Amino acid sequence: MTIKLAGRGILTGLALVGIMAVSTTVRAEENDLLNATLWTQTAVEFKANAMAAYKLAEVMLDRSLADKNSTAATEQGDSYQDKPPAVILDIDETILDNTSYEAWLIKSNTGYSSKTWAPFVMGATSMPIAGSKEFIDYAKSKGVEVFYISNRKAPEEEGTRKNLVDLGYYVNDKIDTVLLRGEKEEWGSNKSTRRTHVAKDYRIVLMVGDNLGDFVEARDATVADREALLDTYKDFWSTKWITIANPMYGSWEAATFSYNFKLPNEEKRQMKLDAMQYWQPKE
Repeated sequence: MTIKLAGRGILTGLALVGIMAVSTTVRAEENDLLNATLWTQTAVEFKANAMAAYKLAEVMLDRSLADKNSTAATEQGDSYQDKPPAVILDIDETILDNTSYEAWLIKSNTGYSSKTWAPFVMGATSMPIAGSKEFIDYAKSKGVEVFYISNRKAPEEEGTRKNLVDLGYYVNDKIDTVLLRGEKEEWGSNKSTRRTHVAKDYRIVLMVGDNLGDFVEARDATVADREALLDTYKDFWSTKWITIANPMYGSWEAATFSYNFKLPNEEKRQMKLDAMQYWQPKE
């Protein structure tokens, strides 16, 4: 932290707070979010990657529509073949780019908090992920219903809907297709109950997300468990499940420190370092 003194170097508490707000600096090596957020926000490679994923989604959507036995949801159940088709998309880092919030966390040298996240969501300032609106428009042109399943909290639905509508995303105004955490008592952070809700009336033909839990229940899954799930559902990836890259946050990170978010940052970082494999140069 760098604080410049004004005048004789005597600052009131209010003035000190004001200066701290504008002159706080963060050393890059101390913030794990820096390169990931910089890449996601500025790299054309990220945008190209997202565009490619959504183009693949269009191809796989057509393939699934042509095969009435195809479903992307493990929660689909029986007798779904003649149900109307639907796609399910996550919101954050899948269709909405929240890198301005992540960048603010870096600049403020702070961590995620619902106390700051909620006003960010209600401000409806997130930007679109490249290719996402084009895919949604394509799905609608094929007569496919579009559902959004997000772990944003129910009180944040107004801001979420406003953000989507302001950016031109299709949101059905006849039925609730924005399904947030806590809208119903049984709708917790596990998205399986909401996928089951959609599957009652629709054949889920494709799902798009940035986190393992957007596709299959993986609560408290270890790094090894996650690898096993990747293998178990190898026929789903890139055909029925389309992933958008998110190097900033997700259960992939939490798995390395056993989902213990209360640990000190230094201890979590050490556990992440311990989770990696290292090259050993020959002496």
